[in-house]
Amino acid sequence: MQRFERRLRKFKVLIVYDKGNSDNAPGRAARKLTDELKAKDVIVIESFSADDGQAIITSDPSIDGALIDWDLDKGDEECTGVQCLIHATRCRNAEMPIFLLAERTVASSISKDIMKDVTDFVWLLEDSPAFIAGRVLAAVERYREELFPPFSSALALFSQVYEYSWHTPGHTGGTAFMKSPVGIAFHEAFGEPMFRSDLSISVGELGSLLDHSGPIGESEKFAARVFGAHRSYTVTNGTSTSNRIIFTACVTQDEVALVDRNCHKSLEHGMTLTGCRPVFLTPCRNYLGIIGPIHPETLEPEAIADAIGRNRLAAKAKSKKPVLAVITNSTYDGLTYNVKSVLSRIGGTVPRIHFDEAWYGCARFNPIYADRFAMFGDPKDWVGPTVFATHSTHKLLAALSQASFIHVRDGKQPMEHGRFNEAFMMHSSTSPLYSIIASNEISAAMMDGPGGLALTTESIQEAVAFRKMIARIKAEYDASQDWFFSTWQADSVEDPGTGQKMRFEDASDEFLSTDPDCWVLHPGDDWHGFPDMEDGYCMLDPIKVSVVTPGMSREGKLERNGIPATVLTAYLDELGIVAEKTTDFTILFLFSIGITKGKWGTLVNALLSFKEDYDTNAPLSMTLPALVGANPQRYGGMGLKDLSDQMFREMAQLKTTEWMDRAFSQLPEPDMTPRDAYVKLVHNRVAHLPLDKLAHKVVATGVVPYPPGIPLMVPGENFGDEDGPYLSYMRALEAFDRQFPGFGHDTHGVEVEAGSYRLYGVK
Repeated sequence: MQRFERRLRKFKVLIVYDKGNSDNAPGRAARKLTDELKAKDVIVIESFSADDGQAIITSDPSIDGALIDWDLDKGDEECTGVQCLIHATRCRNAEMPIFLLAERTVASSISKDIMKDVTDFVWLLEDSPAFIAGRVLAAVERYREELFPPFSSALALFSQVYEYSWHTPGHTGGTAFMKSPVGIAFHEAFGEPMFRSDLSISVGELGSLLDHSGPIGESEKFAARVFGAHRSYTVTNGTSTSNRIIFTACVTQDEVALVDRNCHKSLEHGMTLTGCRPVFLTPCRNYLGIIGPIHPETLEPEAIADAIGRNRLAAKAKSKKPVLAVITNSTYDGLTYNVKSVLSRIGGTVPRIHFDEAWYGCARFNPIYADRFAMFGDPKDWVGPTVFATHSTHKLLAALSQASFIHVRDGKQPMEHGRFNEAFMMHSSTSPLYSIIASNEISAAMMDGPGGLALTTESIQEAVAFRKMIARIKAEYDASQDWFFSTWQADSVEDPGTGQKMRFEDASDEFLSTDPDCWVLHPGDDWHGFPDMEDGYCMLDPIKVSVVTPGMSREGKLERNGIPATVLTAYLDELGIVAEKTTDFTILFLFSIGITKGKWGTLVNALLSFKEDYDTNAPLSMTLPALVGANPQRYGGMGLKDLSDQMFREMAQLKTTEWMDRAFSQLPEPDMTPRDAYVKLVHNRVAHLPLDKLAHKVVATGVVPYPPGIPLMVPGENFGDEDGPYLSYMRALEAFDRQFPGFGHDTHGVEVEAGSYRLYGVK
């Protein structure tokens, strides 16, 4: 690989040597080596114990190399301090150079495991400091040189070739911005490297996203290896586009597709584009409105055949045999399937299965998720249907927004690259942003080797620590018959050694972070609200944490008092804490790899502050000043408890939670395909109607409450009776929005005019 200067930061080396302060020959040699490295512009971090060295290694991933004294902290025959330090380093980084500071006489006694983990030896008293420093510097330069995977390496190299360009983009490496005051401000805000890496598809050295050649093609091969796929595709328009690519590659006009009703609206777009005849698989919901999995028995061949036979649209299909199945894994609330179990049921019914894993790209890299993701196991051993997975690498990994992957395992009915790529090109831009491609590749590289396990384990550990702290605080308040928030997980877990139950908060962090049984939805446990769930079929992802507000019993009944979650969300937003999703009584927080103890500690403090302000009925002018400022007549003079109580009473009267459950627990009657409904919309054979005019009308657009973006109605479906679940639920939302300005629901497909909901119905 061609070398180039990537030193945007200085090299950093850790020296762990307890004799560094000693006035003897080894100590003087160590200090001379340190001085020599500093003279070569290397940042040197000195440590004098294995424990301190380990703390530095685990907290500072920017270290480029380590020099460790072999005689450090000797004493424990099973694992000396230096052995633990080397092991901890390799658990996080397989490539960083490690030099052992040792005498030649002891080198022969070092175990083969240590020999495999270290890069080389340093003889402090036999080689000159300049020679040793040169060897260390050469090793860290090679390490830094090889950090970047294929495309990022090529992009960084090209961005440093200062040549005039005569191709797009028109800013030509940022120079166009320097001709305007506002352009200069923009350039200064984001920096020259970003603009120099924004290049045209005309740059042949970088390959092509559309024909998957050159460094881009090598990058996709790299990603396929990391994620366990036969092949992978980089997508720069988000997983919405990835989903549409797969749909249009696999399904055509009047064919049957099995679609999880818990699907993103991009799958609705796929149905519209292809003209397919969807047969929906209905997931379950629990007492909190949390979306569960599709029941396993409904995936059996007989159940699938029955669902197709009862579907009015499928009656006019080319064939009753489905050509594609789409399943959301994990659900927005973090419930994951045992994919092996799913494939054993549905794999013989449909030749291609797409798992939409937009919120689940981290699963392959931690054993707690074993067999619960699409690309499980070794791709060389794959036998079964063709399987697709889509990952939003910007959601729970570290890529830039809009970065996404499609992963493919070809099975009994493969989708060859050439045919699949036609659909890929149909939806992909000919002017992709190269920094998105690079970030996608970097997110894969971060998961490669031991880094993936280390990073995902830390995320799980942080989520577990937060859950345990909330559980302990709640237990303390419960003891005095006071209230507090809870997090949605098992109340107790079973000790695998004794078989005895213990409270969740009393279990060890290691146990909760490594044993998937702690998170499985076992039948008979009342915490999850899915009583008939097959044991082992469904598991809660620990890093998707739902904070539960008081107000809803586990029997699905409203309690006498409660706190609507939307009030807590607004309160947190005033403190700069933005949640992922809010329902009537839950707020979802994602513990991605960017979460830190300080971050979730701030959230705990905010929850405690809310309790104090709620209990004292603190004025909204202090707790929600922006809300009062925008709506002084509605909220002026009210307190936080006043608002919560009033909103809770209104929710009870409107039956918002009950209507939501009824609306999402059954399927509307389909009168036409999504494509036929879209044709009506394009030709203006629709009417923009209020809710009281929509009974028995066919909806022309999707009706999708956000979050989480799951369709209440799909284009072509019938609203049904005036007092049916769909119009009743929407009337409840409409009435709530009128009562509480500033807390309105975001429902795609609905336009609000003078406080009234209006939708497009087919004429």
